[in-house]
Amino acid sequence: MGDFHFHIASTLGLLLGACLAAGVFADLLHLPKVTAFLLVGLLVGPSVMDLIPEGHVERFEPVLEFAMAIVLFNLGCEFTFKKVRRIAAHCLAVSATEILCTCGLVTIGLRLFGCSGGTSLLLGCLAVATAPATTILVLKEFRSEGPVTESTGFLVAMNNFACIVLFEFAFLAIHLIQGKLEIPLTEQMGVLLLDIAGSVLLGLAGGLVVSYGCGLLRMTRWLVLLVATTTFLLGICESLDIPYMVTFLVMGVTVANTSDMKGKIVDELDHLSGLLAVVFFAVHGTQLDVGAFAAAGMVGVIYIVCRMLGKWLGVYAAARATRQPLEVRHWLGSCLFAQAGAAIALSSIAVARDPELGKPIQDIILGSVVLFEIIGPLFIRQSLLRTGEVPLAQAIHHTSRTPLEQVRELGYRFRTGLGRHSDPKGAVDQVGGKVKVSDLLRKTKGIHQSADFDAVISHIEHSHDNTYPVVDDRMRVVGVIRYPLLSNVMFDDSVTQLVRAEDLVSETDAILYPDDPAARAFELFEAETDDCIPVVTREEPHELQGVVRRSDVMHTLITRRRKSK
Repeated sequence: MGDFHFHIASTLGLLLGACLAAGVFADLLHLPKVTAFLLVGLLVGPSVMDLIPEGHVERFEPVLEFAMAIVLFNLGCEFTFKKVRRIAAHCLAVSATEILCTCGLVTIGLRLFGCSGGTSLLLGCLAVATAPATTILVLKEFRSEGPVTESTGFLVAMNNFACIVLFEFAFLAIHLIQGKLEIPLTEQMGVLLLDIAGSVLLGLAGGLVVSYGCGLLRMTRWLVLLVATTTFLLGICESLDIPYMVTFLVMGVTVANTSDMKGKIVDELDHLSGLLAVVFFAVHGTQLDVGAFAAAGMVGVIYIVCRMLGKWLGVYAAARATRQPLEVRHWLGSCLFAQAGAAIALSSIAVARDPELGKPIQDIILGSVVLFEIIGPLFIRQSLLRTGEVPLAQAIHHTSRTPLEQVRELGYRFRTGLGRHSDPKGAVDQVGGKVKVSDLLRKTKGIHQSADFDAVISHIEHSHDNTYPVVDDRMRVVGVIRYPLLSNVMFDDSVTQLVRAEDLVSETDAILYPDDPAARAFELFEAETDDCIPVVTREEPHELQGVVRRSDVMHTLITRRRKSK
């Protein structure tokens, strides 16, 4: 056995395992999972613990580009021509103002601080870019819907397209002024326009292939078609050195407008994009350089402040001028702070073309993305909560099982697999009559029907049940709140003071009494999907005593049957 070397497969496993744990803590701390994954990467990367062997991160680059391509394809799939016309009617002015304001503020701010004109202009152009993967995946994580969510997707697409075009034209202008153009300006412009046209044509071709193929093939083969088309086009873009971000955005738009199965295609990709997102952000986090953030110094601070101000003020001014809703005015701008992939890639291009001009730009970009990638998802989450575009179930942390209950479940499944247990109905027949509901009772006072929104959320977060009895002043059960149904209740922070527990109640006919046999509870659970049933006194006014859990009924019946043998 030779010297031990940490294989790249182990590196991937380490990142995924760490991200799994980070996702649990993200739920507990109410953080977007994207932020947690980035922090994991930062923690195990060179900036902190340096657990990733040299060279491993670079070998993940094709996977990162593939993940970005999938995200952009998903984003493009949201834009049917009908939807684009509707959104463009109120978002084009907002997008144009935000782009100009961001670019202008950063350029002027850095120029006043003493940066050269070329550096200031290029950084102003790069400031326009918004990280599509970070922004879109946070929106998907929280399943948000509404005008801010819709406008964010449109502005992200416009920002990245505008950033690429502005950067290229700015570079041409700087080299023209400095007399560094090696070929005529018209020829340079022609190459730029040809690259963009090539990206668009590749995207159109890819979209048509996907639409045609998905209409021809069975759904079980769609994922192979999607991956094959995406990876092939990604390779062509790399070989021809054309912007792949435009290609996959156009590919998604093409599918959205040429296939009536767009929704199913996106759902099929979701099986893959979740895992890719974890890998993307974990690996991306290892590339964040805390030292670069510190080295950026005051120039970096000016860039960060001016960029955030430019995006927020640009959106606010345009939204107010066009009389858009208050939530769009106040919260849309803060959904655009995240920045990474496009800005980093373009700064690398700047270094390759002109090291003297590009190196300071790259240092500032690499330093600032450390902050933008971590705080960007936090701002998006806060904005979505404030606008009420997030389902209630996504805004709270809730677990349906305790760690001990999960251990019991694993043990039960293992013993069942060995044939140690028969049908649970047999356990009911043998010992169900001996065990009473009172033996299984878990005490709870329920939720008072007048409890406010915060009290309801607090109760859910501190409970391991998915069903919560709601009581009146006399402790009578007036209904239950079912956690699964909250996924369709939109969380609107502006009206939370008006919401009471009784507004979220569902009716229930499933009621138990303390002297009922456990067999009665078993029968009710067979007919119900709830995980627990309220237990009330037989005498008026039928006061709530507690609840009986489905898991407790099953565990007790099986355990007592085994002891009786």
